[in-house]
Amino acid sequence: MYAVIKTGGKQYKVTQGEILRVEKLDADIGSEIEIPEVLMIVDGGSVSVGKPVLENVAVKAKVLDHGLGKKVIVFKKKRRKGYKVKRGHRQPYTTLEISEVRA
Repeated sequence: MYAVIKTGGKQYKVTQGEILRVEKLDADIGSEIEIPEVLMIVDGGSVSVGKPVLENVAVKAKVLDHGLGKKVIVFKKKRRKGYKVKRGHRQPYTTLEISEVRA
């Protein structure tokens, strides 16, 4: 059994017990959260697709960690103008462990 959820503007295929990184969520480490935006559930041979989300369906997850991703260097340059800008960016994330897919 797996589900497709939407969080942080992205979609993820999740199963029970899976650990994944999503865009940073405002939740404490160790807390249980519920993700209500479930787009699709596949249970054996039956497939349920929402329009756009399924009603009375949620995915429960436990917050394991918050952190920052790898540094991405943003470098801009205009030739012959003496213009150079170098910046770095680290995207914040939240690590989740999927504890239950409720249909």
